[in-house]
Amino acid sequence: MSSDVTKAAERICPIIKKIPMNWDGKKVILEMKENEGRNWRQMEWIGWYFEYWCNRNLKSVMQMPCSKKYGKVEFDGYLEIPWDFKVHVTKSGNNIIVNDLQSIKNAIKDFGCIGLIVVIGSAIYDNELQDFKQWHDKQKGKISNYVRKNIEKGVSSRQRKVSMKISKILFIKLDDDCLDNCSIHNQGKNSNGKPREPKVLLDLTKINSKIVYQLDYS
Repeated sequence: MSSDVTKAAERICPIIKKIPMNWDGKKVILEMKENEGRNWRQMEWIGWYFEYWCNRNLKSVMQMPCSKKYGKVEFDGYLEIPWDFKVHVTKSGNNIIVNDLQSIKNAIKDFGCIGLIVVIGSAIYDNELQDFKQWHDKQKGKISNYVRKNIEKGVSSRQRKVSMKISKILFIKLDDDCLDNCSIHNQGKNSNGKPREPKVLLDLTKINSKIVYQLDYS
């Protein structure tokens, strides 16, 4: 099964090397908006931009998304095995939240493993006046009911990322052996009030043997 992951990584790498190394939040949000990227309104734009970029640039070599679903959960792409695309900011520590635990277990049972393409880099955050947030809110127009309820509850808004600079791109094989060394991330509730399914919490310091390919720009 390692050969399947390596084979897929070798096909993906020549394309993914073309991804911009520096992401300006305003520019990429406007790009997604103008090209009807469905998640340009999301606060955590870096993850959605990576998914958007992959959907536009990897569709020639990958099935987007993976056609096999696990309940409501689908993986971002399929090439030899299911793949998910993730972005990790170094300031946030070593752990990265992956996908739904049970869905990953089922996919590993079906395919032997799943693959992760993880972009790692540093981010610059919004200033105290929240200029970036205000700009983004203006682009979005009216606020959602979910945001309105949080405002009414007095829930403070998280600091936005203004830009990101890529330092590494990792291709990771997530199998049962790797899963045994992962933790469980219990989430809160969805906007409809229903509890979210627990997700896998991957410690990037413990997966060196599972990195099948790496692009280093640091």
